[in-house]
Amino acid sequence: MTTPATSAPRSTPVIPDASRPDVVLVGGGVMSATLAALLGIVAPQWSVTLFEAGDHVAGESSDGWNNAGTGHSALCELNYTPAGKDGVVDPSKAITINEQFQVSRQFWSHLVRSGLTDSPKHFITPVPHISFVHGEEGQRYMRARHQALTASPLFEELELTTEQSELASWVPLMMEGRDPAQPVAATRSTAGTDVDFGSLTRLLLRQGSDRGLAVHTGTSVQDLKRTADGRWDVTARHHASGQEFTVSAGFVFVGAGGGALPLLQRADIPEIKGFGGFPVSGLFLRTRNPELVSRHQAKVYGQAAVGAPPMSVPHLDLRAIDGDQSLLFGPYAGFSPKFLKAGSWLDLPRSVRLGNIGSMLGVARTQTALTRYLIGQVLQRPSDRIEALEEFVPTADGDDWEMITAGQRVQVIKQDEKGRGVLQFGTELIVGAEGSIAGLLGASPGASTAVAAMLDLLRRAFPDQEQRWAPLLREAIPSYGRKLSDDAALMREVREETTATLQLTGPVELAAQH
Repeated sequence: MTTPATSAPRSTPVIPDASRPDVVLVGGGVMSATLAALLGIVAPQWSVTLFEAGDHVAGESSDGWNNAGTGHSALCELNYTPAGKDGVVDPSKAITINEQFQVSRQFWSHLVRSGLTDSPKHFITPVPHISFVHGEEGQRYMRARHQALTASPLFEELELTTEQSELASWVPLMMEGRDPAQPVAATRSTAGTDVDFGSLTRLLLRQGSDRGLAVHTGTSVQDLKRTADGRWDVTARHHASGQEFTVSAGFVFVGAGGGALPLLQRADIPEIKGFGGFPVSGLFLRTRNPELVSRHQAKVYGQAAVGAPPMSVPHLDLRAIDGDQSLLFGPYAGFSPKFLKAGSWLDLPRSVRLGNIGSMLGVARTQTALTRYLIGQVLQRPSDRIEALEEFVPTADGDDWEMITAGQRVQVIKQDEKGRGVLQFGTELIVGAEGSIAGLLGASPGASTAVAAMLDLLRRAFPDQEQRWAPLLREAIPSYGRKLSDDAALMREVREETTATLQLTGPVELAAQH
């Protein structure tokens, strides 16, 4: 019997040309699923249609094996807490990202109370988040980072250690065989989580289809054209039948991951001018060896090598997917011109337009370090990859690990205030045509902050509805309109409620197989 975590939403038949949904969602990932859930709260009377090109929803970046499932909350990701030349750590980005993840936790908690699933462990489990460095300079940085973060109520429970003996109790697999004289430092938060965004997406869309959301898989959007009345003609093709049809939508959201850029370009909105994409594929080493997994019940992030991009931060993650535990180590970068795993080899060249060629060429000139890094990654031998793993697991045996290909990421290329092309390691929400179309570009922290991103979309695309929708959103997200980082009491109240509702206490547990 299939568990609720893997139960797919019902796919409706191909819809007639005359259909006029209020909203069309392009892409069956966590962003579209989250927006559908939010619309179900603030505008339940609206008709919503979703098109997914794949045979199943959550098949690309939202799939459990296509991301690290970290539940990015800046508890362990060191690239969110840079240190200045004076050694002082800036916690601002970490605070922003953690605040956004708390919004996600509140919304998921509300949905669980509303019957999303009988067990939150179908998509989220408690897993400690740990940051790890070595060397005396690393120790100084970690102390400064701990001091900067714990000044905020969001991070007040963060622990710090510089003792190998204590770390051996936190992450025994990483300490076995390590030089006892090596200086180390680490922080730990027991509030960390592992999130199976594939299961979450399927649950959200299944609940949406029960409310009337029309989900069409195996159906790709071919074109987007704005009509004289301000609506959008969305032309789609059903792969199995070959049928092509057009629906008229009042609002369109393009949440198609790497496929969002070309669709927004086809929509020909001025807001997309200057934007480009740089695709990077991710590889991970994976082990399912139960003896190894039992000795690493955490997610541990280190520091990227000097000159390496933020996306290369090495981490050793416990994963809980489909009732099973495993470890992932990576990422190792690869290069493919595809914008999606199931995309075309022509995706990158087709994305180059007159409006963004300046940005693309500008990045090509300035990102020589990234180019060298990618070439080095592509040329790595298996022994090189195991050597990188040994920085985390000194006793690693290559026979225990297999290489898997994770999701395809498309980093945002945009113009800065001087019109120069820059590579942005983050996400970018594009809203155009008087709020009638929007799309999300970019990658990390991505899925973890989906609720905050879609709330931002609602504010920007429907500003005239904000006052009316605010009470409904505040009922689902108690901190809506307020900052938890400014209110310690509210933060503790929210943490206590979401921890209880999402069952984020005790050791790592998995939902039982049915």
